[in-house]
Amino acid sequence: MAQTTTPPPSLLGAGDARGRFGDSFFRVLTLAAGVLIFVILALVSLYLILESLPAIGASPEELSAGVPFWQYVLPLALGTLMASAIAILLSTPVSIAVALFISHYAPARVSKTVGYVIDILAAIPSVVFGAWGMTTLGPALVPVYEWLSRASAGVPGLSLVFGTPSTTGRTLLTAGIVLAIMILPIITSQCREIFIQTPRLHEEAALALGSTKWDMIKATVFPFARNGIVSAVMLGLGRALGETMAVTLVLAPGALTANLIGVGNKTIPAEIALNYPEAFGLRQSELIAAGLILFVITLAVNMVARWIVSRYAEFSGAN
Repeated sequence: MAQTTTPPPSLLGAGDARGRFGDSFFRVLTLAAGVLIFVILALVSLYLILESLPAIGASPEELSAGVPFWQYVLPLALGTLMASAIAILLSTPVSIAVALFISHYAPARVSKTVGYVIDILAAIPSVVFGAWGMTTLGPALVPVYEWLSRASAGVPGLSLVFGTPSTTGRTLLTAGIVLAIMILPIITSQCREIFIQTPRLHEEAALALGSTKWDMIKATVFPFARNGIVSAVMLGLGRALGETMAVTLVLAPGALTANLIGVGNKTIPAEIALNYPEAFGLRQSELIAAGLILFVITLAVNMVARWIVSRYAEFSGAN
């Protein structure tokens, strides 16, 4: 009969001590990493606020536009929100459809190929998207914009949104389409990973009850992935709000209008990218203050997203 040997008590005590030290060290390390995030956020916020105060409190005559700061930054903020809204509205349904195709419809070989293409699309630099939108997509959309302008003529509301078209195609709608293509791989990748994690037993139970594949997806996949879809969309929205080079190249700067296919409209990131290198003094403070507004908008969007996620966190139709 084999006898078991136990380590000496001294060795057991040493192992426990090393384990406790490792746990304590890792706990302190993770705490420091968490605190560091808050410190960085606080420092960035403090810098933006301090540097923005001179421009926010300056008289209109001292500012570059000759108008109060809020009158200067409001069109920029609205242009940013309009371009981002167009991007989200265009990319979200396509991203969810592509993610569903990869996770539930496509054969394994096709699924891997499409997933690989999506990952490559996410790696393309934004300046490449901007150059493509300015030189290729914009001019190609000019006939479409002319048709939209003719078709909406005389229709209340639409005639404002689709007014006189641009002859170059460098419009807010073009910028929104480029942004939609840029954030599509981000939303698709996140949704794909969430859809794959749907419990297999729930899907099989729905199919066993006689559901079609689409009914099964509506009953199990979407409820299970709801929070993840919201998070993915908000992540894409954050990218769209802060995008600089692509929008700068695509947009032809001008005054804010409701016309999405005409010349005009600017965004905060484009305004900062175009003017910051040569800015100094109060003009630099003015641009930093515009960046503060973008920071607040992005923070508000993320807070709303967290509220939506937490609101439905306790319920999932797949539970």
